Amino acid sequence: MDNKIVREKFAELFGTAGDLYFSPGRVNLIGEHTDYNGGFVLPGAIDKGMLAEIKPNGKNIIRAYAVDLNEYAEFGMNEEDAPKESWARYIFGVVREITKRGGKVEGFDTAFSGDVPLGAGLSSSAALESTFAFALNEIFNLGIDKFELAKIGQATEHNYCGVKCGIMDQFASVFGKEGHLIRLDCRSLEYEYVPFDPKGYKVVLIDSVVKHELASSAYNKRRESCEAVVAAIKKRHPEVELLRDADMKMLDEVKDEISAEDYSRAEYVIEEIQRLLDACDALEKGDYKTVGEKMYGTHHGMSKLYEVSCEELDYLNDVARECGVTGSRVMGGGFGGCTINLVPEDKYDNFIATAVKGFTQKFGKEPKVYPVKIGAGSRKL
Repeated sequence: MDNKIVREKFAELFGTAGDLYFSPGRVNLIGEHTDYNGGFVLPGAIDKGMLAEIKPNGKNIIRAYAVDLNEYAEFGMNEEDAPKESWARYIFGVVREITKRGGKVEGFDTAFSGDVPLGAGLSSSAALESTFAFALNEIFNLGIDKFELAKIGQATEHNYCGVKCGIMDQFASVFGKEGHLIRLDCRSLEYEYVPFDPKGYKVVLIDSVVKHELASSAYNKRRESCEAVVAAIKKRHPEVELLRDADMKMLDEVKDEISAEDYSRAEYVIEEIQRLLDACDALEKGDYKTVGEKMYGTHHGMSKLYEVSCEELDYLNDVARECGVTGSRVMGGGFGGCTINLVPEDKYDNFIATAVKGFTQKFGKEPKVYPVKIGAGSRKL
């Protein structure tokens, strides 16, 4: 990422130079809709993210400039000082969450820019929060551990940006490690690094540029389905707290007591939790063929059982299979967004050309293509 523009803008606005900090966006290779069911996710930090130059200013105010938006904001650090600009609320929220935890942040100047594509499901907001949480912790010697930094980012979303997100995005941004994905247990928050070094393959996202209006209500409905199934199973198996505790045998026992729709939703989640564990075993052995099969299995489940795909995403998944792509699936909550694809290098150019041409002809708009590499987490540059 080019830090020259940020450096120049910072010098122009504030007449000085600060320190540069970077936090990445993330992909999730497999494990979708498993988080709120107590399962696992398998994210990795990517080589695209948010870059900020920051320097204390000796005042009780924050002066911030968003390079990509060409917008400036100035605000205090008390609760009543919340800025009106939505991007500035991320910075303000991080400061407030650190303060609530007893950390003392003083006024600072900042200019920041990002190369995480917005709206592509790569967590540009988590990258922004992580950049400032990591940087302020270091600049003001606050001694906050990485786990708490991720929680500060999550709490910022909850309390200042109105998004009730899980911890995965911020966790991946802070904890990312080159050549590795992170298997995160969403219930215990225990994690381990899983090797991901697909020599001879490329990872690429194809953005359907579809935004689904009903995503949040449909998402809530699916959570309710999962909870209804857990309630039914719990009557026979009191130890089952979340779908993560259940298996297909337990689900089949209550088949007549739940709706067909709720059964399908739970079937997907139970299978997806197992698919992720199988994919991790395959990664340990460097068996990317099996990993790819699991990705296709996820797409099928999300499309047919969980019903969170759409025509455009299913089309991209079909093209991937026809072009010999090792693995492909819808990434994220669904209802639009990207497919993530694990592509043999010798098939890459043909796949991209075929997908872009076919998609544009069929849907009248061109999909966006984002090649990504798995990289390191938050850091000072």
